[in-house]
Amino acid sequence: MFRVQRVLIYGVTGSGKTTLARTLGARTGLPWHSADDEIGWLPSWRERPADEQRALAQAIADQPAWILDTAYGQWKDVIVAQAQLVVALDYPRRVSLLRLLRRTLARTLTRERVCNGNVESIRQALSRDSIILWHFRSFERKRTRIAEMLDDPAGPTVVRLTSPEQTRQWVADVERQGLPLVRRG
Repeated sequence: MFRVQRVLIYGVTGSGKTTLARTLGARTGLPWHSADDEIGWLPSWRERPADEQRALAQAIADQPAWILDTAYGQWKDVIVAQAQLVVALDYPRRVSLLRLLRRTLARTLTRERVCNGNVESIRQALSRDSIILWHFRSFERKRTRIAEMLDDPAGPTVVRLTSPEQTRQWVADVERQGLPLVRRG
């Protein structure tokens, strides 16, 4: 048995993956990484080429300790193969969508820089590339992936959290007891 050192936070868009990764990093001392900033996006909302994303994901996965705030479909396999724990935020749509709407509105008003220095806008939020539309397009697929990870006996340990309150309680448990122990092998 050993204490978890490589953690993937996975969930639907707007569920709070980055916030949880940042919080866990602060509580555990493990380095946390933002997939959007470090892997996925370049300035001017250009998506980094898939082969570069995969190489960057592999570089993170190869480190002995990390927390990553999501895994994009084109390189999820790289991360899951090295993760010891997946924390799955599997909230109802109303929770994640409301969070996403509030976050998007706040960012458009404050012009907060995100995703490698990019800025969200109302125009972008209403476009066909909207993060809000992405939420609707990807919601069921991500929930299906969570179920698949839970059912995979060869995969990493999965902790499925179904509400923000359950997540707060889990984080409090990690603060008291540390990240869980998992079986080697």
